[in-house]
Amino acid sequence: MEVHEDASSVILPAVFLVYQTISDFREKLKHPVMSVTYKEVSLYDAPGIAFYPGKARLLSCKHHYYDHIPPLINPGQPGHIECTTQRINYTDPFTNQTMKYALVVQGPRDVKKKELVFLQFHLNETDQDFSAIDYLLFSSFQEFVNSPEKEKFMKDCESSYSSWKFSGGFRTWVKMSLVKTKEEDGSETVEFKQETSVVNYIDQRTKPRSDQLFFVVFEWKDPFIQTVQDIITANPWNMIALLCGIFLALFKAADFAKLSVKWMIKIRKRHLKRSRQVMNHIS
Repeated sequence: MEVHEDASSVILPAVFLVYQTISDFREKLKHPVMSVTYKEVSLYDAPGIAFYPGKARLLSCKHHYYDHIPPLINPGQPGHIECTTQRINYTDPFTNQTMKYALVVQGPRDVKKKELVFLQFHLNETDQDFSAIDYLLFSSFQEFVNSPEKEKFMKDCESSYSSWKFSGGFRTWVKMSLVKTKEEDGSETVEFKQETSVVNYIDQRTKPRSDQLFFVVFEWKDPFIQTVQDIITANPWNMIALLCGIFLALFKAADFAKLSVKWMIKIRKRHLKRSRQVMNHIS
């Protein structure tokens, strides 16, 4: 009886452990864990900034460093356009009927020097109570320049990326961060996260009632590119090693039980033999 109890005390927990190990492995396969890593860079690939100004006109555009933007000398008047820009017309990807006009500007690259791009727009006429300019960000201005089909490139960007607005009469400061997501098929998608702050512009010009100025700044938030991917924490080799250990324990338990039974039978035979000898002696 003791032999059977010793074997059961080993076998039953081992069987439960096998079942639990396989269940945990299957559960981890169904629910991968999100892994987030950060890569520090000194230079970004210059993003593309696509503006949809409508009737507004670009007055000036310039790259500055170390967060220093000198005061505007003649706000509302045409200034220097020192940014790399391209203008493009394409059909709306959602309607395929409306023509859209975009002004594409090369964004900042040097995150160490806190490079930023400062733009000023002017809108002379508007029939709305408030006015805003739409824009979207995409990952590489150079890819847009090198693209043989720029219209298709912009349609794909508008379908893939979110668009934002900045309002007239304010200075909007946009700090960007880049997030790369690795999909299960190995492909990689890129998206931008933004932190914006808005400061009121004290306009001291003598101007018509419908005159509007727009100011917007684009800068990288930090030098870290965030990479997100799903990883499966279940390791089949670990599970195999654990199962091998369990089966080895079961084998040893079975072997121990077999030897114990043989030993008990041997002791029993000796006991019976001695009992017969005593009985014969008494007879």
